[in-house]
Amino acid sequence: MGIYKSLFKQTAIYGLATVLPRMFSFILVPLYTNPAVLNVQEYGEVSVIFSWMVLFNVILAYGMETAFFRFYNSDNDKKSVIGTATVSIFWTTMVFLIGSLLFRNKIAHFTHIEVEYITYTIWILVLDALVIIPFSKLRAYQRPIAYAMVKIGNVVVNLALNLFFLLYLPKIALSNPDGFLASIYIENFQIGYIFVANVIASLLTLIVVLPNYMHIQWHFDFKLWKRMMNYALPILVAGIAFAINETFDRILLDYLLPKNIAKIDVGAYSACYKLALFMTLFATAFRLGIEPFFFSHANNEEAPKTYAMITKYFIIFGSIILLAVIVFADLLKVLIIRDDSYWEAMKVVPLIILANFFLGIYHNLSVWYKLTDKTKMGAYISIVGAIVTLVLNFLLIANYSYVGSAIATIAAYGSMMIISYYLGNRYYPIPYDMKKILLYLGLSILFSTIYFYGFRENYFVGIGFLILFIYFVYRNEKPTLLRILKKTI
Repeated sequence: MGIYKSLFKQTAIYGLATVLPRMFSFILVPLYTNPAVLNVQEYGEVSVIFSWMVLFNVILAYGMETAFFRFYNSDNDKKSVIGTATVSIFWTTMVFLIGSLLFRNKIAHFTHIEVEYITYTIWILVLDALVIIPFSKLRAYQRPIAYAMVKIGNVVVNLALNLFFLLYLPKIALSNPDGFLASIYIENFQIGYIFVANVIASLLTLIVVLPNYMHIQWHFDFKLWKRMMNYALPILVAGIAFAINETFDRILLDYLLPKNIAKIDVGAYSACYKLALFMTLFATAFRLGIEPFFFSHANNEEAPKTYAMITKYFIIFGSIILLAVIVFADLLKVLIIRDDSYWEAMKVVPLIILANFFLGIYHNLSVWYKLTDKTKMGAYISIVGAIVTLVLNFLLIANYSYVGSAIATIAAYGSMMIISYYLGNRYYPIPYDMKKILLYLGLSILFSTIYFYGFRENYFVGIGFLILFIYFVYRNEKPTLLRILKKTI
């Protein structure tokens, strides 16, 4: 059981740098959904722009970060790997910057986004792309504290600037109209200030890591670059597919719905989608800890049994989180989504939380293609998910709006989960306790469905279901849980 202690420690260490920034950014949701700051339509516009940013962040990285790690650890000439990766990212980013600025008016026309916001978005994407390799170097040099501090610092600066621009600057300008700060205040510029804050935070991050550009050999090895690109391109395809699964439904909602309601529906859907963050944080922290654990125990004869046990407990804890968030969703919405005009989209919350749970299960099941060096299979599975996302969104949005998008999301992640399980049994059999896994998952979904769509906001029923489910798990898993707790304390 000592391996579980190692797992829990790794989950905490690897999860902190990713989870903490997400928690900080989560604080922005009540700010953006405050009717004194943004209305639903404006928040919808911000959400569409951020969705495009997710896609282009993947494109501008084009798998080079992963390729950097692969070749940095396998090639003897590490300086050449650093130089080649840096030069590659730098010049592709410069080409993107010049091209996108030249054609920003056409981009604005195609995306139905104002040119001014397109300009800010371009600069954010460029600044973020230029720190990819410096951040990768920090990880390669095993400097996790420096890496985490810069990452968290970026989010803290972004959060502070958002609060300043959206809450305090208007009050200061009103109370002291002749002051300096009043001179930089622009009325009805809330969306612009959000992107200005992002530009400043990204620029400061680049300045912090800028010494990395001063202390490398600007040497470009074309043969090495070709090998790196051959490795990176499948990762790029998988990344694009993942971005489509993650955020493209907002773009399609904006594109397919009538213009008078598109941004409003996107805003409501995006805000309520944020309630899935609790599941996402759990799954992300677990995944970041579990991947090095999986690889470090790959040669152990008992590895398949260990993986099966870990996956079962991931599903147990995930099922509890699923039920708990759904039971208390209407309390959370008051704390997180300040404007009740967003609450119409609350009906999709159970679907979105379950979809993200399926994604977490998929990442746990994906151990088979990582350990058998069949990583291309991961790209193929992600492509299948992207196809499901696109097809169902095109079929359902016209009649069901964001409910159709939620159905598409759960279908995409559910299909990826099932396909991975099926292929895993073929290439790397793991003795999952499917009877208990399906029992816990099914019972959690059943209780969640009955409560939310039958007894919503009746907390006697909801809490009763939650206590009953936890007790049921405890009775079935008591011996194993006690052994794990004893070994990890």
